[in-house]
Parts: sequence; structure tokens; C-alpha cells
Amino acid sequence: MTSADPGRRFRALAVQPQWHTRDFVSADAFRAWMRAQLELARPHLAPDRPNLVVLTELNGLPLVLRGAPWAARLGTFERAAAALFAARLPRTLPLMLREGVGPVRALQLAYADDNARLYLETCRDLAREYGVYLCCGSLPMPRYVRRGRRLRRERGVLTNQTVLLDPQGGLIGVADKVHLTPDEERGGVDLSPGRLEELRVFPTPVGDLGVAISLDAFRADVIGRLEAQGCTVLLQPDANGAPWTAKEGLPPDPAQLRDQPLAWLESSWTATTTGRSIRYAVNPMVVGNLLDLTFDGQSAITGRPEDAPALRSYVLTDPRPGFLALSPWVEDGPTEQLRQTGQDLAARSGHPRENSYHTGVLWADLSLPPRSGSPAPQTDHEEALEALLRGEAAPRPRWPAWVWWVAGAALLARVRRRMR
Repeated sequence: MTSADPGRRFRALAVQPQWHTRDFVSADAFRAWMRAQLELARPHLAPDRPNLVVLTELNGLPLVLRGAPWAARLGTFERAAAALFAARLPRTLPLMLREGVGPVRALQLAYADDNARLYLETCRDLAREYGVYLCCGSLPMPRYVRRGRRLRRERGVLTNQTVLLDPQGGLIGVADKVHLTPDEERGGVDLSPGRLEELRVFPTPVGDLGVAISLDAFRADVIGRLEAQGCTVLLQPDANGAPWTAKEGLPPDPAQLRDQPLAWLESSWTATTTGRSIRYAVNPMVVGNLLDLTFDGQSAITGRPEDAPALRSYVLTDPRPGFLALSPWVEDGPTEQLRQTGQDLAARSGHPRENSYHTGVLWADLSLPPRSGSPAPQTDHEEALEALLRGEAAPRPRWPAWVWWVAGAALLARVRRRMR
């Protein structure tokens, strides 16, 4: 494609960061961690074309720890969640009873308005400052409807949600994760599944963007829906909650255990090498141990075999074309050595190499023909988030702490009376 071509030339960047609980215990710590990721990308931003920066899945989930550094010292997420629920009982218990949700979802919803606003405003400011199209990653976030200058939250709903922003910090669109992993369902983080029919493609100067968060990129119904709408660039924010060289066993057949890197070939790589409209995919993966949870992987940017003829692939898999850029794992070696290293890196291993993961930034210069689609109408939720980003509306003000304590005490007294 020559410079006279009317097509799109842009640079895609995938950031592979390492997270720590300390990054989420305060608003300032979170802003610093998010900024550090854009600083990591800064040396690789192209000065002569648009840049698309893609961040990782659930990079807002640990904000549940905000304001409670003591909870981060409890060793496991189960203990931290239980302690936080008890400490925040005056806010969490009314949510459980009023909205019919479990304790983990109630814990997240209790501060969801504050955390969503912090997350969105942080990402807006970074998109503006660095002048990039930004896939913010994802976080557990409510669905909102605007009512004048207030945002009303949809009762009981909390989805794994990605937000796309333009270089002015304006909202491009939103996508919810449709297919949840067992750890995201009622027995884990307790999120609400998104609706397949709401997934849309967003025409931009950096591609006709479709979002398939983690497991969604493995699912034919999601990829098929995005391709039917002309998706050319697939974004797959990811947080793989297991050692990278361990076996995986997700539905529909957990008994069919495979190496995780082999399974991963069924997501972005397959979408770009065998699909119809999808030309490129960007798959950033977060690494690091959060309390007793392990996150690891290899970020990648994939394309058609003819676009990336060099043979390479994830560890534990055979080299193949289709990888435009691929993050190395922490080492190469025989299969059993790699499996052992994955266990050594994992949370609570006690090994000297525990939590010593690889971080970095991948980038690739991409070209596409001129876009032919037009933006889809905004949803009510997107209109609400756009108003928040513009400072035209906000979630309703939080009541003072003493109000929650009084309400909680009254509710507990009522429950005790009924139990007599």
C-alpha cells in the first residue's frame, strides 16, 4: 500500500504488564499503574500514523481493594473478599437483599460507581495525553442509563466490560464479555454474562474493531457475529488465571486437557489465519500473582499467513506462520522443564523465581482498505458513559458512611426479629 493509497495505515500495540495488589489500594496507585503501561508503550508509538493501544482484561477488578490495604495482606482472595464484605456490611447487605445478588457481587457493586468513574476518567485522560486509540482492557462494571445529570445503575448487573476511546478521550463503544469462565461465574467473581446480540463492530481509522474478551475469542458464535458485521481488527484483552505451561480444562469438555498454549491457538490466531473478514488480532495478556492467584501468558499480534510468513508460536507448540509479533515466555527449553518453571513462577510456590514474569510491549504496523461501515447507534449505556466522560453526568452521590451504618444496623435488627 503506497502513501497515495486511501486506505488505513496504523500501528497496533499490545501491553503485557505485571500487576500487584499495591497497584489497587488507592486511586493514586491505580492511576500510576495505568500510566506506567502507556509509558511502556510510548517509545513505540508511531509519529506518522494513528496508534491503537490495547490493555488487558480485568485490569480494574482488583479495585475492590481500594481503600483497604489491610485486605491485601490477608494472603488469599477468598479471605480478602470475606473480610471486605464484613467490613463493608452496611453497604453490602442491603444490596444483597434489595437486588437479589450474592455477597461477592454485592461487595463489588457497593463501590462500583466510584471505581467505574475512577477507571473511565483515568483511561480518558491517558488516551488524550498520549494521543492514542485506547482499548482500556476491561473491568467489572454496571450498566447505566442517563437520567438528566445522574446515571442510574441497572439493578444487580455487573459485566466484564471493555471500553474503547479515541485520542480525544471520546467514547467509541462498549463490549461485554458473553462467555464467562467458571472463575467469573457465581462461585467466583460472580459476574453477569453479556448478550451476544449486543456485540457490535466499531468503524475507526485503526480498523473496524470488534472485541472478544478472553474466552469469547474462542467461541464461534462471537467470532461469527463480529465477522458478519465486517470486523477487520479483533481485540482480545486477556487475563489467563493459571500457569501458562499448565494444562487447561474449560467447558465444553474439561476432561480434554491440553497445554494452555495449544488451546490458545484456537482464539486470535485461528480468527486471523482461517477467518473471513478479520485481518488482524491484538491479544495482550496480564502477568503476575495477586495474592493466591496466578496470571501468565504470551501476548501476541496475529495476521494472515501471508502477512506473517515467519515460523514461530507459543511455547509448547510447533512454529507456524501468522504471528506478526509475539512476546517471549520467560525461558525456552524441554517440555518438562517449562512445566516446572510455570509452577515455580506461580503464586505461593515459595520458589526464588516466584512472580518473576516477562513484561513488555508488542507492536506491528498494519494496513487496511478504506472503511465501508458506519457507526452503529449508541446504546443507552454508551450514552450514559459518554456523558460521564464529558463531565455532563455522574452516578448519584454516595451517601455518607454514617447513613449506611444506620441503615445496616436497622436492617440487621429487622432480620433478627424475623428469625425469632
